Formats: sequence, C-alpha cells, structure tokens
Amino acid sequence: MPLMPKATAVWLVENTTLTFDQIADFCGLHPLEVQGIADDEVAVGIIGSDPISNGQLTRDEIARCEAGDMERLKLVKSETPLTSTRGTGPRYTPVSKRQDRPNAISWLIKYHPELKDSQISKLLGTTKGTIDSVRDRTHWNIINIKPTDPVLLGICKQTELETEIGKAAAAKRKLDTSLSSAKQGGG
Repeated sequence: MPLMPKATAVWLVENTTLTFDQIADFCGLHPLEVQGIADDEVAVGIIGSDPISNGQLTRDEIARCEAGDMERLKLVKSETPLTSTRGTGPRYTPVSKRQDRPNAISWLIKYHPELKDSQISKLLGTTKGTIDSVRDRTHWNIINIKPTDPVLLGICKQTELETEIGKAAAAKRKLDTSLSSAKQGGG
C-alpha cells in the first residue's frame, strides 16, 4: 500500500485512466471512496501525491494496468529501508512559516473539526491559546487569516495530517459505538 493512500488515489484519478477498482485495490481504499474522490466528494483539499516520483510505481506499471481492467498495480520494491528522521519532542516551525500558522489552524478547524486541539497543536507546533483565538475569531490578525492547507504551507506533511485525521475518525467511531450501545442498553 502506498505511503499516502488518499493523496496517491487523488493523483491516480486525475492523471490515469485506471478503473476505480484498480486504484482502490492499490491504495487500500473502497471503490466507492475512489469514486467519491473522482466526484470531489471525498479527499477535498488533499493534494495528489505522484507515486512515480515517490518511487512507488513506474510509468510502465501504470500503462500495463491501463491496458487491462483485470490487471492490478504492483508496488515497486525499494532497497532502502524507510526510516523516520524526526524524533519526538516539540515541532520546530521555521520563522518564515510562523506567520502562516493561523491560516493553517483556520483550515484545520474548517475542514477537520473532528481534530482535537492537542492534535492541531502537535501538527502545527502551536499553542492552545492561538488555536482558541483563531476559533473564537479574537486573534489579533483575524482580518487577514485565510484558511490554507498546512501541507501546502509546508508546516506539516500529508502523512502526518492523514494520521491525525485517522486517529480522530477512529476516536469518533469508538465514541459513536459506545453512545449507541448505551442508548440500546438504557432503553
């Protein structure tokens, strides 16, 4: 499975003639989710990630699968192991990017309200006070704040964003399940 499944699916939908089933199979998504990406209903705001430049696929592999609907994409095997270069601890945001953080906070609040403040803080390297001031529209520069994708701003990586969104979705599912079972048991 690719490193950034939804971002890879976005790129494959936009740049190939592969079927939804082929893209879904390669990215580990449901075919309806891929169709939702094609219809701009799913993965809104996610920038496509080119699997060719990432070394996950070759042009020949894509061409082979475009030629036959039953063909399945195969991930390119890499000799270099994937290692994490970032350690634990607070995230460092370069001075040149710090003025963009309120824009990124605004984008996350608008498009991913399921994220907790602690997740936003971890992703962007900001404080709860700054998040609250953007959310409450009391930030000193609120007039100039425009919601902008933090990945586009270079503040965080798409994989980090997708990981946090996945955690938030899992927590929401768990909460919904416990609430529905409490309603059924308490009735």
